[in-house]
Amino acid sequence: MKRCAKVLVLAFGLWLGVLTGCNGPEKAAAKEEKKTFVFGDTTFNPENEEPDVNPHNTYAGWACIRYGIGETLFRYSDSMEMEPWLAAGYEIADELTWIITLRDDVAFTSGRKMDGEAVKECLEHLIEVHDRARGDLMIDTITADGQTVTIKTQAPKPALLNYLSDPYGCMIDMQAGITADGIAVGTGPYRAVSLVSGEELKLEKNENYWNGEPGFEEIIVRAISDGDTLTMALQSGEIDGAYGLPYASYPLFQNEDYTISGCATSRAFFVHMNFESPVIQEAAVRKALAMGIDKEGFVNTLLDGNGYAAAGPYPANVPFGGGAVKTEGYDPEGARRVLENAGWTDSDGDGIREKNGKKLEIRWLTYPSRQELPLLGEAAQAALKDIGIAVSIQCTADHNRLRRDPGAWDVYASAMVTAPTGDPEYFFTTHCLDGSSANNGRYHSDRLEELEKELAETFDTARRGELAVLMQQAILDDNAFIFCSHLKMSMISRAGVTGLTAHPCDFYEITADLAPVD
Repeated sequence: MKRCAKVLVLAFGLWLGVLTGCNGPEKAAAKEEKKTFVFGDTTFNPENEEPDVNPHNTYAGWACIRYGIGETLFRYSDSMEMEPWLAAGYEIADELTWIITLRDDVAFTSGRKMDGEAVKECLEHLIEVHDRARGDLMIDTITADGQTVTIKTQAPKPALLNYLSDPYGCMIDMQAGITADGIAVGTGPYRAVSLVSGEELKLEKNENYWNGEPGFEEIIVRAISDGDTLTMALQSGEIDGAYGLPYASYPLFQNEDYTISGCATSRAFFVHMNFESPVIQEAAVRKALAMGIDKEGFVNTLLDGNGYAAAGPYPANVPFGGGAVKTEGYDPEGARRVLENAGWTDSDGDGIREKNGKKLEIRWLTYPSRQELPLLGEAAQAALKDIGIAVSIQCTADHNRLRRDPGAWDVYASAMVTAPTGDPEYFFTTHCLDGSSANNGRYHSDRLEELEKELAETFDTARRGELAVLMQQAILDDNAFIFCSHLKMSMISRAGVTGLTAHPCDFYEITADLAPVD
């Protein structure tokens, strides 16, 4: 109820502003004088595990890197090739030892030089407080000598640099500290000056940025969870750019007054099966669910073509993705046969199947901050009813608490970038293994665990891709997840702005290239 109230207040404020002329010449002049860019984002909120910009807190590293506060030692090119960023280069001394050379011209916005000791302090704090990073990196020791950092891992870690390029790997000045409201000091083109979680972040230009002249003096990021309110804000001029607009709104901005930047990403919308749910434990039910969801219809109709139907966790633009794996296709008649053969019949004629006196009912948990997820739930509900499965949808901002309760749901629909680091291991280590932090459905596979042991220590890129295909096929054969679509990431900005560019890793948004058009 509180969230709805906030949306209504903001919407009213925008409407009132138009009526009273608050976007008139005086405001425009003040805005131009200070060169301020206002960015609206539906995903920057605690519901999305982004309560602040401290990269060592849950998934807040995404906000840290997206809004130009933090940078990582390595980054990804437009073709998802890894390249040095804050690092100048690296050497693999042996399977356990990585020697990273740092740039000599980088300073934090605190004024402190980014040297080996600063990197050491940052990484040591990261693995102390961040469970996922600790498991990913498996760092044993870190030593610093001037602009050189030597990392020894507990076991061979071929994907170490990929994980250091994850947003949690943003370099922050630990001596400057992290404020109580979650502001950290990075090396990026902008520094955070104030933050109200779930509402607004204010940034100021880094006057001494090492990699070019930032285009704006001030950036304001507004958390606007409601897509329609975000649309109104961009139309009225209240904001200058947006991420997360409803697809139905796109035609409003397909004209010379706006610029739309889009690209294919590995962000997947997918369904987790809860293996502690009695109904989901039945293999026939999982198979019928996988066969009963119309992925192409979801992409073409509800996403208006802004995505790609998925087979597995990875899109077709990576060698181990797309058609490299096989999964159940949309086959409602086949799904009906699977259920019939398993003893699920509609004996009372109400359209819903039952067995042993129990209705075939599925509790579908999801959340609203990703506009696609409620649409997916509604589409699945209609399609699955057609094969005799009743679906009750709980779409709530409280999903992060509920997904940890195995008794609260049967399937959980979520979104994530499955290969943001360009390496296939990321999805498995986060979602599929016994020790994965987001193994929400308590899935276990002996074969998957064995394959991961090999993947974790394999340096050969081609073999890593082969193992990734085998691992995908293992979870697909079990119907442990249903991968529905991959997203075409899009951002929209006003025509007076340049440099707001979509990137396939979904990390980089506010950069030094963002600037007003002269």
